[in-house]
Amino acid sequence: MLPGIGVFGTGNVVKVIVPFLRAKGFKVEAIWGRTLSTAEEAAKELNIPFYTNKIDDVLLRKDVDLIFIICSPNLHAQIAVKALGIGKHVLCDKPAGLCQNESLKMVLASQYYPSLISILNHSLRFLPAFMQMRRAIRDGYVGNVSILDARVQTGSLLSDAYDWRCDDAMGGGILTLVGSHVIDLAAHLTGQRAVRVHAVLRTFSPATDRVQGIRRISASDFAAFQMELDGGALVTANLCSSSHLPGFFSQEVIVSGEKGQLTVRGGDLHGRRRVPDCEGGKSNHLVKEEVLYLDVEDLHQEGQAPTGAPLLPRPYLKGLFKMVGALREAFQSVEDRKGWVKEPVALAATFEDGQYVQAVIDALRRSSRNREWVKVNIVTEEPDPNPLLSAAVRRSAISM
Repeated sequence: MLPGIGVFGTGNVVKVIVPFLRAKGFKVEAIWGRTLSTAEEAAKELNIPFYTNKIDDVLLRKDVDLIFIICSPNLHAQIAVKALGIGKHVLCDKPAGLCQNESLKMVLASQYYPSLISILNHSLRFLPAFMQMRRAIRDGYVGNVSILDARVQTGSLLSDAYDWRCDDAMGGGILTLVGSHVIDLAAHLTGQRAVRVHAVLRTFSPATDRVQGIRRISASDFAAFQMELDGGALVTANLCSSSHLPGFFSQEVIVSGEKGQLTVRGGDLHGRRRVPDCEGGKSNHLVKEEVLYLDVEDLHQEGQAPTGAPLLPRPYLKGLFKMVGALREAFQSVEDRKGWVKEPVALAATFEDGQYVQAVIDALRRSSRNREWVKVNIVTEEPDPNPLLSAAVRRSAISM
């Protein structure tokens, strides 16, 4: 039996994913919106029986067992922790909160309730090209990974009106919306994590035709960063979004090692092996590129074309559809509505992965601000809410 779903959010991604969920056999029972009018409008458009602007009204419904959190990042941690606490499965959009402290709360909640699904929407893990790339890396196609280079160019990531996507502190910007996928993908493909980072972040368009006046855009539209991984590999990334390129998207990820090179362009995987030179016998000559995987699957065949979701490019949308299919397999093989098996969603990013990504993002922001290399520090304990009071208590205890 498939669980009933409660959706938090009313954006373009929700309007695409809800019909796909129904096509896969899920029932969407409730939707939450920031205001009652937006929730009602989305519920009528998507034919959802219940709508509300109160978080608890969705979480406490008996017919809802799986929560999809696709709203502004400032609510991610609050909703995820509450949902896990009352026994609901959670799929949360990236990022995992606005800061590492919020991510840690989500991690602790998921560890306290290990029998519940708690995964993040880093959907590129489920894109077939990257699944094939990861398998090829593990099979030794490139040998020891030395460099991972990612280049992403996309149209504007902003909405028509001013909202959280315009504000860096609220989780907007290309570093959070696109860079988080690159950071997670680098760790997923190589099995290595960042120890030191350096970044340049810029906002080249602080205003648009629709967002101007007293409203200023602080979210980054350009990010160039480097990461040193704990296994010796180096990651370089160049990310750019521009309102001058509406609808344009390109993505290329290259993984290189001493034995060869793998490249994902869009949804296709290409490879080039190194062969020994005739004279020195060193493997420094790359042979002609070969096609290892060609993406011929059309999103129309899944029952949902990517119309209406300009903020989610095709590779990310397709990966999200694949992840939903994996969720269906996880629940379908168990008769209990709340039961599930782990294997279909074993590749999914956990809340621990989300905290790591958030730690890297925090370090990249500090690096750009201070113009220096910064170490990645993962928080393991929640900060003291009142350090002055705690210090006074300790002093009084010592004096006694």
